[in-house]
Amino acid sequence: MPSSPDPSQSQPSQHDSPHLTSSENGQNLCPEQLQREKKVKTLQASINDLQSQTQQLEGEIAEVKAKLKNDPSITVKRHIRLLHDYNEIKDVGQGLMGLIAEARGMRQIEVQREFGIGEKD
Repeated sequence: MPSSPDPSQSQPSQHDSPHLTSSENGQNLCPEQLQREKKVKTLQASINDLQSQTQQLEGEIAEVKAKLKNDPSITVKRHIRLLHDYNEIKDVGQGLMGLIAEARGMRQIEVQREFGIGEKD
């Protein structure tokens, strides 16, 4: 006589309960757990995407830095030196215009205008 299956040996399937669904790893999960798994997968995908974007941007930064002519600190030092040279030349020029103004008995601003130099130059 055929024996009926022993209920203690049967394993629940997703068909046994309408509220349980099988996950990828074969576990039966309730809807809340499935939703949580879905959110985790979405967040992991977002993290992977952001990490990829970060790597891409870091690569672009490295390329731009490689294309720079000089190290920024070298450029700043050069600009400071050039500004110092400019100021020395300007001081000499103003001194000469002061001598010219004194020799002519004029104000220095009048000599500057004569040479085409504005008040803010």
